[in-house]
Amino acid sequence: MYKLIAIDMDGTLLKEDKTISQKTKEALRRANSLGVKIVLTSGRPIQGIKNYLNELQLTGKDDYVIGLNGALICRCSDYSVISSNETLKGEDLKYIYNKVKGLKTYFHAFTKNEDIVNVESKFSEEEEKRINLKVRVVDFLTEIKDEDEILKVVLEEEKEVLDRINTQIPKELFEEYNIIRTVDFMLEFMKKGCNKATGIEKLVQYLGFSKEEVIAIGDASNDKEMIKYAGLGVAMENAEDEIKMLADFTTKSNEEDGVAYVIEKFIINEH
Repeated sequence: MYKLIAIDMDGTLLKEDKTISQKTKEALRRANSLGVKIVLTSGRPIQGIKNYLNELQLTGKDDYVIGLNGALICRCSDYSVISSNETLKGEDLKYIYNKVKGLKTYFHAFTKNEDIVNVESKFSEEEEKRINLKVRVVDFLTEIKDEDEILKVVLEEEKEVLDRINTQIPKELFEEYNIIRTVDFMLEFMKKGCNKATGIEKLVQYLGFSKEEVIAIGDASNDKEMIKYAGLGVAMENAEDEIKMLADFTTKSNEEDGVAYVIEKFIINEH
């Protein structure tokens, strides 16, 4: 019997207009009423997930959320941190910045409370709206301490620009960090070993569950590890082919209530 469903957001839970369908909300409510934990598991910072947790009424002391691709696990009632072990430090931020600053991309980093940049750009206002997190301009090299906790570093540009500069990123960065491109316009740097699967594993251990009791649903490259980890790994119909090949089951697309379909098939029907 499955006890926890880890659900990616963009391209999975959310439709293309960034809303959650009424059918999916009802399926989540029914699964929750059967004692199954619903855990939103996203590359977004926690602040960028809160509105959806409120909408789904997943705000109790026994509700949990995983943000920043597994770097941060919080209790939803007060957003106290259960785990933030797999994080970068200020020295990593400065090291990565010095390696890529010649590429002249929009460079920013997440801490627990804010999105820090060295220069505001055309992306800053859009980011504030998308992730509900204030952008603050700092001098990375003088204002950030080596020991400061940094959850994720991001390069952001139009798809064509990232396509062009991807081969110009120093190879040693790929060796030293977990680098993923979850959307066309964003390249993310995280600590080696930090991914959604490690986040889910920490939460599962905390709750006393086993991985066989977990369903993980996703569509993109940053969902790969959690789909492989879970007892039932599910790919969306709109997922990349690589993700579908890894999955135990492929559901309907995010525009066709694919998450609701999984819940009905593997949770509600089983009960």
